[in-house]
Amino acid sequence: MKLFKIFKNGIINDNPIFVQLIGMCSTLAVTTSVSNGLAMGLAVVAVLMGSNLVISLLRNSTPEKIRIPAFVIVIATFVTIVEMFMKAYAQPIYQALGIFLPLIVVNCIIFARAEAFAFKNGPVASLIDGLGMGLGYTLALVTLSTVREIFGAGSFFGIPLFGESFQPAGILVMPPGAFIVLGILIGIFNVARRKKATSEI
Repeated sequence: MKLFKIFKNGIINDNPIFVQLIGMCSTLAVTTSVSNGLAMGLAVVAVLMGSNLVISLLRNSTPEKIRIPAFVIVIATFVTIVEMFMKAYAQPIYQALGIFLPLIVVNCIIFARAEAFAFKNGPVASLIDGLGMGLGYTLALVTLSTVREIFGAGSFFGIPLFGESFQPAGILVMPPGAFIVLGILIGIFNVARRKKATSEI
């Protein structure tokens, strides 16, 4: 039951985007299309799970003074693996994500989970935490990119949804649109979360 609670926290109670408001740079930058948002989310899931597991396994043999450099090395290793995989097998997505893919190394979400959870808990719990947080991040990116792509470009996964007469709200695929949509989604998510918490009391 504890593992399920850890998993649920990452998606709902401690969602990194909608609740903790961390990792915003990549969130705002790559969510112009659903394919980009989904790819970025899955890349973060892979890095979070891998780095959390390794950091947890090494926590008792890692000196306190060098834990941050150790985190950087572990995280950078998994980011490099994911980056090389995407470059080899998903070239268009790799090019679309650009600099934000290698910048996963310094993503606040991954460092936060390494410091706050993986360095203090066992490998199984850390793996589940990485999965939950990663899926919570992916959920936020896919939701945001879905709204932006459908209403800002009139498509979904690049497939046109409306006729030629449809006039997309172009601002939604621009940086100001990302802030506007994200703010609305954060409000909706937290109102729904609080109502559910109140109803369970």
